[in-house]
Amino acid sequence: MKLVFVSNYFNHHQKPFCEEMYRRLGNDFVFISTSVMREERRKLGYVQDDHPAYVCLAYESERQKEAAMTLIRDADVVIAGSAPDDMLRERILAGKLLFRYSERPFKKKTSCLKRIGHAIRFHRRDLWKKNVYMLCASAYAAGDHASVGMYRGRTYRWGYFPQTKGYDLDALMARKKRDTLMWCGRFIDWKHPDDAIMVAKRLKDHGYDFRLDMVGTGVMEAQLRQLVERYDLADRVRFLGAMTPDQVRIHMEEAGVYLFTSDRQEGWGAVLNESMNSGCAVVASHAIGSVPSLICNNQNGSIYSSGDVDMLYQKIVYLLSDPEEQKRLGSNAYATITETWNVKVAAERLIALINRILGGERSPVIFENGPCSQAEIIKDDWFNG
Repeated sequence: MKLVFVSNYFNHHQKPFCEEMYRRLGNDFVFISTSVMREERRKLGYVQDDHPAYVCLAYESERQKEAAMTLIRDADVVIAGSAPDDMLRERILAGKLLFRYSERPFKKKTSCLKRIGHAIRFHRRDLWKKNVYMLCASAYAAGDHASVGMYRGRTYRWGYFPQTKGYDLDALMARKKRDTLMWCGRFIDWKHPDDAIMVAKRLKDHGYDFRLDMVGTGVMEAQLRQLVERYDLADRVRFLGAMTPDQVRIHMEEAGVYLFTSDRQEGWGAVLNESMNSGCAVVASHAIGSVPSLICNNQNGSIYSSGDVDMLYQKIVYLLSDPEEQKRLGSNAYATITETWNVKVAAERLIALINRILGGERSPVIFENGPCSQAEIIKDDWFNG
């Protein structure tokens, strides 16, 4: 099987999956990078200057782009993330197997008129072909696409698959600081880092013993620091700055509780994979793209209604008051990643799915849950607390 993965740039979130596919397919696997990485992403630790041999940098020259076009045309299957339409058009016209790889397209609420425009553009892009499928890098992607008549019956659960680490679980749990909360990401409005500060204020006001570590940087940093000063939280909240992915994981391994406060604009949110793999008891907004796929409420994590700071606060209080519950949720979270939502399982299942489609099945249903299971339509208001 010759498989080509096309996306904007190669980074640490894509690398584990690509390494696993290369291990299984050898030189029959190629990753095509279509653009130079944005400086914003480089500052967040996405730097990947030492590209493996299976990476083709299509943006470097016209010759490289032509080579990439040939690879796309001749492959048995192509996975297309953020890729220029002109690179895929010939393949789509030929009716060859293509998987789109997408977060939800409507990260902001969209009017009916705009959705009609999106429908026209999506259908023109895929030329009404039925051999185009969707790998949903958001639990909400299937519903968003179905609302404009796209990929019905041809959507599969997918996501991002950062490095999965194996730990001695008892030793990992023993390292946890059960009074430590962690938040990590860009300090921007739709990630709502201020919600974490507001929770910290209420915790201190009510006498709880805790520490909140804020990892990241961004346009809201000055505002967040002002809030910490205003609410006299300097002894409880630490700003640790931007970190490499490896440094972030060290802090996750020590944190008892991880706060994930983004709204619907968080397409997937790979920090959820990483924090669950690190054995954190996660409290996460229901609107985040990865949450309905990875978290079963009160079993391997805790979900709250997006934007409801009162509910977020109550869930944090519950976990700070019950270290054993932290341990239970964190242990189950670790099992979810190491047993199901990881690159080895994803790669094995994807190859099985592709083989069934290449063998003539139109929309095979092979797996009941996890990667490559059929993605159902989930409405934005599915979570009722």
